[in-house]
Amino acid sequence: MKLIIATIKPYKLEEVREALTNAGVRGMMVTEIKGFGSQSGHTEIYRGAEYAVNYVPKVRLEIVVPDAMTDQITETIVRTARTDKIGDGKIFVLDVEQAIRVRTGETNEDAL
Repeated sequence: MKLIIATIKPYKLEEVREALTNAGVRGMMVTEIKGFGSQSGHTEIYRGAEYAVNYVPKVRLEIVVPDAMTDQITETIVRTARTDKIGDGKIFVLDVEQAIRVRTGETNEDAL
């Protein structure tokens, strides 16, 4: 099993969720986050004062999938989250040693 962690632009969340559901994803965790990378933030004007916004809002998706689905799911995220502008996000793929469904005690892929 693999844990896919993706950071995307917040306004792309619903489009990505729909595409992942259609690709067979049965669940995911979503967290609102802030961070910076190549964008390095920007300046904004609020009530006449200019200030630096050092962290950019993003959404973090965490999805655990069977090994066989990993490429399909990462490609789906890339395809639907891409705007071809800086700050589209990143995807990380990690190995998952074990998964357990708390309610039933099912383990590993059965728990997904």
